[in-house]
Amino acid sequence: MSRFPYYDEYEVHRTMPDEGTPREEILAMMDDMASRENVVWEGGHCSGTMYCGDHDHYDFLNEAFSNFSYVNTLQRDMCPSATKFEAEIIAMTLDMLGAGALTDKNPGGLVTSGGSGSIAHAVLAYREANPSITRTNMIKPETAHPAFAKAGHLFGVDMKIAPVDPVTLQVDLDWVRANIDANTVALIGSAPNYGYGTVDPITELGALALERGIGLHVDGCLGGFLLPFGRELGYDIPAFDFSVPGVTTISADTHKYGYALKGTSVLAFADQSLRNSQYFYLTDWSGGKYCSPGMDGSRSGGLLAATWAAMVSLGRAGYLRYAKAIFETSAAMQDAIRRHPSLRIMGTPSFLFSFTSDEFDIYLVNDFLRSRGWRMNGQQYPNAIHMAVTRPQTQPGVVERWTLDLADAVAYAKEHRDEPAKSGAIYGGVAGGMSAEADEFIRAVMADMMDQQASIPPA
Repeated sequence: MSRFPYYDEYEVHRTMPDEGTPREEILAMMDDMASRENVVWEGGHCSGTMYCGDHDHYDFLNEAFSNFSYVNTLQRDMCPSATKFEAEIIAMTLDMLGAGALTDKNPGGLVTSGGSGSIAHAVLAYREANPSITRTNMIKPETAHPAFAKAGHLFGVDMKIAPVDPVTLQVDLDWVRANIDANTVALIGSAPNYGYGTVDPITELGALALERGIGLHVDGCLGGFLLPFGRELGYDIPAFDFSVPGVTTISADTHKYGYALKGTSVLAFADQSLRNSQYFYLTDWSGGKYCSPGMDGSRSGGLLAATWAAMVSLGRAGYLRYAKAIFETSAAMQDAIRRHPSLRIMGTPSFLFSFTSDEFDIYLVNDFLRSRGWRMNGQQYPNAIHMAVTRPQTQPGVVERWTLDLADAVAYAKEHRDEPAKSGAIYGGVAGGMSAEADEFIRAVMADMMDQQASIPPA
């Protein structure tokens, strides 16, 4: 893959063109790029990433977006529809997440820019709700999303990292209990975690939070729009939402299994008083009084419109139907893994599963699956690979291809067990075993990615 894609096919713009390019030429180029890049995921070989995969649905959302794409949601007097869309997105999400059980509270929410945005706003809210504590801290399982560490870094909130049980891959409750101190403002649990698809013991964490008078954030960014329907279908998924006493905030991404366009998530609060604590306002600015409910300023009304349209068009029946297909597909793919004694599924997964091997480097399996077009996600400590099942995997024939390709991959791994895995250079080599060197390597990779102009080939 070239450092600067398409340079040998389409004009490279080193400066702004003197004359504008005809719209039809621009759209034809973009259509060609999109068609070629869509092939990567349309066949159902890609873990996560593309949660819907239905082009008819995308066309519908794009049309809804286009009606409000140019609208700034800050101007609610000019665009009152934004208030309708946002309020109803939050209300529907609260209802889905069991807020009806909060009879003594006043639940509310925020629509944010994504999972990291929802997590960051939650961390900020807990900090601001405790102004008497100079340096607050929160306790997160090691398996919880790195966005918590990012938010802690940005907002000066210390993250205490709790170990997880090596068998269940759930947070160690005794460690959490022993490490709560006077500066701890909230606990964190995942439903499920990104790495293994396991759900932390939210009921026990909630009881502990109530006992110590602190908050509990449930990270449902990945599963928030899927686990409720899995529970309704009868799958063995523990309670994780506002029906659990002690849960004070939940993040749930509408742009994942909510099947909205990328760029939206919901942060749900058991009580609006916690949400209101993180508002920003400046009353003595020469430009007037400024206030902001979240970190974002201007936002496109199109994202609110498209998210609302996705939820209302699918309804509970649509989400339930898709959830059923996803859970059944995940179960079938997991069964294919269990047929191989040399493979081991980690923990008790849900729709997302992770597996490893005690006989050979699991990245050898990953190498072979890549040659068959599969795009899996790699893990470390221990090395493992995972599949987040989405709607593209529910297409006819995908499970059958997975079963056959996995069997060939295991045979390949056994035959080449004494050879280094190609994918191990990133997953298990640099990232897995070279801390200082890995830091510098990652910085270099990120700098290269963010400075693509340096890779533009010379004229």
